[in-house]
Amino acid sequence: MELLIQLLNGIQYGLLLFLLASGLTLIFGILGVLNLAHGSFYMVGAYLAFWLTERTGSLWVAIPLGLAIVFLLGLLLERGLFSRLYHRDHLHQVLLTFGLILIFEELRSVLLGDDVHGVPVPALLSQSIPLTETLSYPIYRLFISGVCLAIAAGMYAVIQKTKIGMMIRAGSTNREMVQSLGINIGLLYTLVFAVGVTLAGLAGMIAAPVSSVFPGMGNQIIIICFVVAIIGGIGSIKGALVAALMIGIADTVGVVLLPEFSGVAVYLLMAVVLLWRPQGLFKVA
Repeated sequence: MELLIQLLNGIQYGLLLFLLASGLTLIFGILGVLNLAHGSFYMVGAYLAFWLTERTGSLWVAIPLGLAIVFLLGLLLERGLFSRLYHRDHLHQVLLTFGLILIFEELRSVLLGDDVHGVPVPALLSQSIPLTETLSYPIYRLFISGVCLAIAAGMYAVIQKTKIGMMIRAGSTNREMVQSLGINIGLLYTLVFAVGVTLAGLAGMIAAPVSSVFPGMGNQIIIICFVVAIIGGIGSIKGALVAALMIGIADTVGVVLLPEFSGVAVYLLMAVVLLWRPQGLFKVA
């Protein structure tokens, strides 16, 4: 039964990774921008959840307010900075996004300090489901999994079944051709970037009650996000979901079964997948 709990934790962690990595794979795979600062948007979301919950008294109010702020931040960053990087090499992108990491960390330190903070779980989801007489599973973790699955289904439907999804897929393949058809590719890229940033912010907001809010939290998770994007296939939402679940389960169950090798389990999985399929598990979208 304890292994079942760890498996559930692995699935929940994997789905949260998907929510974060799906934004990265949209920006990296479709816009072609190597965004090292994506983890900082996760941190911004978590700190917004903490700050807004303190002031409103409710995580349910804090999340929509925080999402609006993060979406606006994404719009401003894309228009002001990232739109200038689309035709430049990856070195310029790395330098700019690394600079953004330093800026966000310094702003976080100045505005909110360097302490570790907690965000209370909403009372509605604070209970646990009993599994045995001594073991139970928190409802809030199931809520996180449910939110991530709903967003995964929504993203698949939008990208595969709608006109805007068709434009996004076409724009990732041939920007000039889409532009020649009269589609405002600049506006489309701005929207994609803002949505990617918002997904990272949402991941930070819903993760805050279970992982705490602390300095450098975005830097810790960004490497794993790139591993998810690479294993799944750059630009593939389906690939990001499958890869995130594989990594979440390997990381969580590995800590229990083989704790001495848990630190390398994720990277060993990446090596095996890339030896088998160098392009990743799936193609774009």
